[in-house]
Amino acid sequence: MLETEKPLDEINDRRVSVGSWENRREQIKTHPLGPAFLKFLSFGFWLGLILRKLAYGMGLKKSIRLPARVISIGNLSVGGTGKTPAAILAAKTLHSHGQSLAILSRGYNRSKNSSEVVTLLDDNPPHWEECGDEPWMMHQALFGLNIPILVSKNRVKAGQEAITFYHSKALILDDGFQHWKIKHDLDIVLVNAASPFTEDRLLPAGNLREPASALRRAQMIVITHADLIAKKDLKLLREKIAAMSPKAEILEASHVPDFLLDIKTQRKLDVSLLEGRRIVTVSGIAFPQLFENQLTELGARIEQRWRFPDHHPYQIEELKAIETVRSGRAFLTTLKDATRLPLGWKETLSGELYALAIKLKITQGQEIWEKALLG
Repeated sequence: MLETEKPLDEINDRRVSVGSWENRREQIKTHPLGPAFLKFLSFGFWLGLILRKLAYGMGLKKSIRLPARVISIGNLSVGGTGKTPAAILAAKTLHSHGQSLAILSRGYNRSKNSSEVVTLLDDNPPHWEECGDEPWMMHQALFGLNIPILVSKNRVKAGQEAITFYHSKALILDDGFQHWKIKHDLDIVLVNAASPFTEDRLLPAGNLREPASALRRAQMIVITHADLIAKKDLKLLREKIAAMSPKAEILEASHVPDFLLDIKTQRKLDVSLLEGRRIVTVSGIAFPQLFENQLTELGARIEQRWRFPDHHPYQIEELKAIETVRSGRAFLTTLKDATRLPLGWKETLSGELYALAIKLKITQGQEIWEKALLG
């Protein structure tokens, strides 16, 4: 590495600390009353979950049954399990079997955060800010299949539109495990093997959206990043999951490189292009080290790392700062991050600009996966 990269890393660390909830949580813990305060907030979060569950159980809130097969893909933890690649794989699986389908997404961090339905199709899609980065990423990965992706805060309305206008027989509910307004026919829950939920706490003291006991609702549990832990640890994790959800099918999966996207020309390239290349990585995802490790395994030499908070909306000034110190190195980001580059990025960034596309690969239980999705 160049000596000039040391201050660059320090700049990156400062930027992450400003926007990262985990860093703020660690700062709170340093206060004498910090841990107790976080536990109190987690108790309030748990109480809210109980009241919500009671409201649905007593009929005070209604779950809607849509006239289509609803497949929910979600998790217990906040971020990092690979919901978007799983939704893409599910869509490709259904499409390969001739199923008429649509994807329903909440559209995290979208500019139009309302009940208005924004639809992504191959023809004339909206800008990513109108739909959110993850729906746009799914749209890019599924381009050519003409699978409608409907984005709305009101996913009941989005589902009804998918059925009415696109005649969808199957609906993939992205990030749907905690979404109870629509009845699910299949609940698929993802567990990150490299950061499992078993020892975690509820938000905000931990990263859990629900207690681990909620895993009993799932019919299928996919252990993602299963290749990143030792076999004995994977076996132990499977045993813990089986004890919590004895009726669920337990599958294993890994995230593998799919292709490189030249983000200037939109051409898809082979990942072998990275062998021996000096690169700069730019990412705003939950676990940037996983992205960086994949690039290293592909033979790339990472000489600068720029890390931002998950879902970070990039600013042109940030790209100018990166461009100033890149010194001709190839610019590598994720497919998810590429959607959030601001207007003017083409004029700001020079040279080679690539996004690495990742796909989910079922390494154990492929037949179970297909059979469950097709019903």
